[in-house]
Amino acid sequence: MKVVIAIDSFKGSLSSLEAGEAVREGVLKADGSAKVVIRPLADGGEGTVDALAIGLGGEMIEAEVTGPLCEPVKAKYCIVKGSTAVIEMAQAAGLPLVPAELRDPLFTTTYGVGELILDAIRRGCRSFIVGIGGSATNDGGTGMLSALGFEFLDKNGEKIALGARGLEALASVSAGNVIPELRECSFRVACDVNNPLCGERGCSAVYGPQKGATPESVKIMDGWLGKYAETAKSAFPNADPNYPGAGAAGGLGFAFKTFMNASLESGIGIILDETELEKHIADADVVVTGEGRIDFQTAMGKAPIGVAKLAKKHGKRVVAFAGCVTADAEECNNHGIDAFFPIIRGITTLDEALDRDNAYSNLRAAAYQVFRLIK
Repeated sequence: MKVVIAIDSFKGSLSSLEAGEAVREGVLKADGSAKVVIRPLADGGEGTVDALAIGLGGEMIEAEVTGPLCEPVKAKYCIVKGSTAVIEMAQAAGLPLVPAELRDPLFTTTYGVGELILDAIRRGCRSFIVGIGGSATNDGGTGMLSALGFEFLDKNGEKIALGARGLEALASVSAGNVIPELRECSFRVACDVNNPLCGERGCSAVYGPQKGATPESVKIMDGWLGKYAETAKSAFPNADPNYPGAGAAGGLGFAFKTFMNASLESGIGIILDETELEKHIADADVVVTGEGRIDFQTAMGKAPIGVAKLAKKHGKRVVAFAGCVTADAEECNNHGIDAFFPIIRGITTLDEALDRDNAYSNLRAAAYQVFRLIK
């Protein structure tokens, strides 16, 4: 029996590969002759760098870059397959990097994201996978682009300030000093939202408040971003503020698509492709997936469903494990997961359930019981 395991992290307790190892031990206890393959799983957000660095034998890199408040921060990314850089924008411009009392997207910048890309380019990378969830910013990606040599100028030809506030003075965009290596680069951006840049579904209105924006600044920034899109279009005719995902990460999706010709894709789709999971599933007997919590939202396209759909393409049986499941989780059965199992074995506190050793033991035991039956 061949079992392929691609299970997302149990946030707060187990990484993707730790969860996979717990399942592997349970499977082998039930069937010592089983062939078990573990592949890393993430959705392009938090944990993607770690999962791919370990799962694909990548090199972890740490760089000091400009944080969202223009102060230095240590950010990590990884290089896999020799020349592909995997970056989480939140490492350089994420909301957790900004204390609650200082959150204000008028001032936060994506400049450090550009510095991470620049660092990877200098190390020889020309292919990029970028997760853009969890941002603290609403600058339309102008900070990131500035670090790469794009110039955003006011009517006097001076560079505008960093942060969304700088967009008020924007009069022109220049690509004359962009680093030449950027033309050789390709970008796959993990973007799992379809918000446009502006309007009632735009980044300012939908995500601005959680980043510290007031009702007044939401309206102001939305207007500035509209002006930014018009200005960009004069130099980049393909600029489309209504493109699905343009509003991701405070307009970072728009910046990647417009200025760097990036593809905005499903995060789980990118990871499944890069880890070549389908190749391993093709001759499997059982596929195992899961995450910390399986609920109705899981069925809306989260990582376990991506795995399940790929498995069903080849007619494989799919089993999922979770720290907990909700009453509406049965919707997942309509999207490729044949059966799912919570791993908690008794009354417990949240802290006990999240304890790494407890979670590992519970997951291993659940896998053992399920695979006794499968065998």
